[in-house]
Parts: sequence; C-alpha cells; structure tokens
Amino acid sequence: MPLDRTAPPARTAATDEAPDPAGHPGPGPDPAGHPGPGPRARRLRLPAGAAQALLGYAAARLLGVAVLLVAAAASGEDAWHRLMGRWDAVWYARIAERGYGHEVTLPDGAVHSDLAFFPLFPALERALSAVLPIGVAPAGLVVSWTASLAAAWGAYAVGAHIAGRRAGVVLAVLWGVYPTAFVQSMAYTETLFTAFAAWSLYAVLRGRWVLAGALAVLAGLTRPSAVALIAALGVTALATAARERRVTPGLVAGVLLAPLGWLSYVVYVAVRTGSPTAYFDVQAGWGNSIDGGVALARFVGAQLTGAQPLAGVGLLAAFAVLGWAVWLCVRQRQPLPVLVYTLAVVAVSLVGAAYFGSRPRLIMPAFPLLLPAAVALLRLRVRYAVTVLAVLASASAAYGAFTLLGPGPP
Repeated sequence: MPLDRTAPPARTAATDEAPDPAGHPGPGPDPAGHPGPGPRARRLRLPAGAAQALLGYAAARLLGVAVLLVAAAASGEDAWHRLMGRWDAVWYARIAERGYGHEVTLPDGAVHSDLAFFPLFPALERALSAVLPIGVAPAGLVVSWTASLAAAWGAYAVGAHIAGRRAGVVLAVLWGVYPTAFVQSMAYTETLFTAFAAWSLYAVLRGRWVLAGALAVLAGLTRPSAVALIAALGVTALATAARERRVTPGLVAGVLLAPLGWLSYVVYVAVRTGSPTAYFDVQAGWGNSIDGGVALARFVGAQLTGAQPLAGVGLLAAFAVLGWAVWLCVRQRQPLPVLVYTLAVVAVSLVGAAYFGSRPRLIMPAFPLLLPAAVALLRLRVRYAVTVLAVLASASAAYGAFTLLGPGPP
C-alpha cells in the first residue's frame, strides 16, 4: 500500500496551523492585517492536528477505563488495583519504595529478580510520590497516563511527517485502540518507552541527531527493547553518512549517546552481582532468554496438536496478519529509521522465550505498524472511518476489561 503522494505535505502551513507537528509556531499576521498571537501564545498553542490526535486518543483510553470500572463493579473487583497493583506494576512499586535487591524463588527453582526491571519508571514513581501526597503505586499511574499522551502526540508527529496530518491523527487513535491498549492505562512502562521512542524517531526524521540520541538514552533506561531504537539510529546514521559522504559532529554524538542508557543499566547489574552476563542471566531466570523463536514455534505447535487445534489456527492467522502489516510498512516505503525500529521491535518480541501472552504487549510500541491502516481509513468517508474507530475502541475496551479481570498477566 504505497503512500498517497498526492496528499499535501505534513510540514507546511497549508496543511496545519503549525508547520511542525511537534508544535513549532505557525504563521504571523492574518491577511486582514490583524496581528498574530504573541510569542508566548504561539509557544503554548497546541497545533490543531496534535489536539485532534490527543482528544481522539484520550477518548479511546477513557472508554477503556470506563468499561473496566463498570465491569469491575459488576463483578465485585477493585478496578484501580487491577491497573496499579498487579503483575509487573507490583515489582516497579517495590523498587520505587525499597530499591533493588528483591528475589522470589519459584517451586520449580527459577529465580525472579527485580534486576530484570529497568530503573527509570520506578525512579519517576519515587520522585512523584515524594512531591505529591500519593503513594508510589498511584504515582505509577500518573507517570503512565502522562506518558501515554506524550506517546500519542509522538505517534501523531511521526505519522504526520510521513503521510500528512490526518494520517497522524488516525495513527494516534489506532494506537489507543490496539488490542492490548489496556496496558497503556496501567502502571507499566510501555507508554513511557513509546513516548521516548516516537519523539526520538521524529528527531531523526528532522535531522536532530543529538536530541534523538538523548531520548534514546532515556528509552534505554526504561525498557530492554530500546535495542530496537538504538539499531534504528545506528542503521540510519550509516545510511546517512554513505549518502551524504560526510559525517557531522551531531550525527556522531547522537549515535554515541543512543546506547548509553541501556548499556549503563546492563553494566550496573554486572557490577552489582560480579558477573558480566548477570543481566542476561536474570532475564533467563524469568524465562526471557533469546532462543530465536524456538519456544514460540513449540507453543504454536502444541496448540495445533492439542485438544483445541483451532487455537493454533487462530495463532497462525494472527501471525499472518502481523506479517502482512510488516509487509505493508515496507511497501509504504516508510523512512529508514521508522522501518528499522518497527522491524526490530517485532523481531525482539518474537525471538525470546517469554510468556506467550505478553508478546502482543511487547509489540505494542511498534506503532508505525498501524500507519498503513491509518492511511487506508482516510480513504473512507469520515462517518465510516469514525464508526470503524468507535467499534475498534469498544472491542479494545471490552477485551481490556476481560483480560484485567482475569487471572493471567498481560
């Protein structure tokens, strides 16, 4: 699905009140001679496209929380506990309160260490709970929800840069109705990581390498999947240097900065435990070792040959859809950093021996996967496109409530 090259470019005053989706000031006085807004007003004004994206995204996520609250009340459950007091959220809150050093030994002998969790999210929880009259668990929700808006804005900025403002708006909303988008409302790291990744990619698209590298540092302190973003910056830097036959100081600085966050935590774990492979050993204890997809293939095979082979068929269909989405991104000729990032996130999510139910969540930061669908929706009449998004939002909300009120981790 190639991009519609007849669409107006995303970065001109003719297509948006601001030429830059990130919010750079727009034009000055209007044709009638009235003065434009002052410098401060221009700095504070949210571009129309970004505002639409954030409103649409927020509506989708508020629907998800509302459905969860109703379903939880009907079943006698505590919805807020489900959002901030279960699974990984408990580990982050404990790190925020007490620091690293907690381990749990399972009946099978496996050791789950809190060193598997990167430090930036619990550090923000701790800092926020120190300045606000709330505990670290509610602080995690505040961090996650705030980051979700930054991530939606970043997705809009990338989408608008590539395919136009309207595509950016739809992309942000689609990310908010992703099947496992309920995680975006939990005290988890997906929104914080996606915010850093999206704005880092946008910075690369605009040639701001140092900013891109600095944001990659923060992403690397948030989730191990930052290796996808680091790879995207590195590959793009090599391609840029080869194309332009020169290397700028900014490009070098950005590329050298990018891996420092991820590396610093891996080194910290190594020094703390006295083993250079400690971080990878810790991940293996959680069952997250890299096996090239062997565990995934075995799981799908077990479903196909088990008591419910239709479940295996459904999994194969889901992988077919994922592969199709990746192919559409390639056909769309997305910019190199965006495409490399997307492919790397998908690859990292599939080649590990992680719990299968977590894989859709691990893929969720690959928001550019949804850009071909966003462009396709723009070909529909507005009322039909809105209907499709409303149906998807309702389905996502229902699935989120069902999953959060169930026993298994996302």
